Amino acid sequence: MRKGLLFLLGLALPLMVMAQEQQVNGAGRIMKSLNEKKIVIGGYGQIDYNQPVSGDTRQNGKLDVHRMVMLLGYQFNKRTKVVTELEFEHVKEVYVEQAFVNYEISPALNFSGGLMLIPMGIVNEYHEPTTFNGVERPNVDSYIVPTTWREIGAGINGNLTNAALRYQLYVVNGFNGYADGAGVLGGKKGIRSGRQKGAESYISSPNLSAKIDYYGIQGLKLGLSGYFGKTQSELYDGLDKSDEAANAMADSSTVGIAMIGLDARYRMNNFQARGQFIYNSLSNTKEYNEFTGRDLGSAMLGAYVEVAYDFKFTETTLTPFVRYEHYNTHQKTDGIEAKDAYKVDEFIAGIGYTVADGVVFKADMQFRKPESEDEYSKIFNMGIGFWF
Repeated sequence: MRKGLLFLLGLALPLMVMAQEQQVNGAGRIMKSLNEKKIVIGGYGQIDYNQPVSGDTRQNGKLDVHRMVMLLGYQFNKRTKVVTELEFEHVKEVYVEQAFVNYEISPALNFSGGLMLIPMGIVNEYHEPTTFNGVERPNVDSYIVPTTWREIGAGINGNLTNAALRYQLYVVNGFNGYADGAGVLGGKKGIRSGRQKGAESYISSPNLSAKIDYYGIQGLKLGLSGYFGKTQSELYDGLDKSDEAANAMADSSTVGIAMIGLDARYRMNNFQARGQFIYNSLSNTKEYNEFTGRDLGSAMLGAYVEVAYDFKFTETTLTPFVRYEHYNTHQKTDGIEAKDAYKVDEFIAGIGYTVADGVVFKADMQFRKPESEDEYSKIFNMGIGFWF
């Protein structure tokens, strides 16, 4: 399957210099609109149908209002704006997805603080259903980059126009690695369960998040992102600094994180492609697993490449696409045996039908195979996405 990834990369890379993808996420659209208006209201939603397909057994499909998000922005003055997102997931769950203030010192230097998206990869920042192909988001952006990943913090960002660079640099709270007397992280979901999401978050060690996007070559947008720090642990709360045994126990409940991401997006007329590579190196996992009884890997890897083509009609667009993904939450292990079930290859082929600016009907077929299985499992997906 890695040969398939290399083949698609070889197909895509020569075209990366030909066109630039102009894409704005929800927060970016709100910020831009606030240059002209005092208050801006928007939103997006995603409704899914997922049907497992098997020649041997009959299985029920799942219908879900996966998410409905309301966006609200307000301009206090020309320099100061606030952006918020309130998300309803699966009808019954409510989250604040973003809530931050941006103060513009200059186009090259902004200060932002609050609940913000971690700039890692593509989809974590550009996760609205009309901005990605396929009914569901790529699984690399679920198991390796735990989209939607947001935490509370503050930092700077801006556009360096002369250098064709956009940068972001934030200090944020980290993942919850140990709470209520138990370890939170593990091999099955990686670090995903540790997202604090701004819900009474606590911090025992600040983390650093950074990204640089380069758009100086016409047709190409390249991203380099990084996230560095430690997971948080409740065992540090009220800890006597002179108690060596207690400090050693608390240290065993944390994991060091060094995540690096590379991504590329481009468009040439109606042709479009994207790809990303994420590597997450984790330290202290042997001690963490021994202390918590978990099976967290010491390295995780995820990558995908995708190609698509827009067939444009008078008022609509038909976009077939194909994507190959590979991800492994046990890319490396320390003190435990790596599990083949966590090493997965996927092929997704589908189509999107955009009937209006901001409304798309989607369908795709997903073929998924962990290394522990002999055959691919198949899921047929259909969905509706909208964004206004």
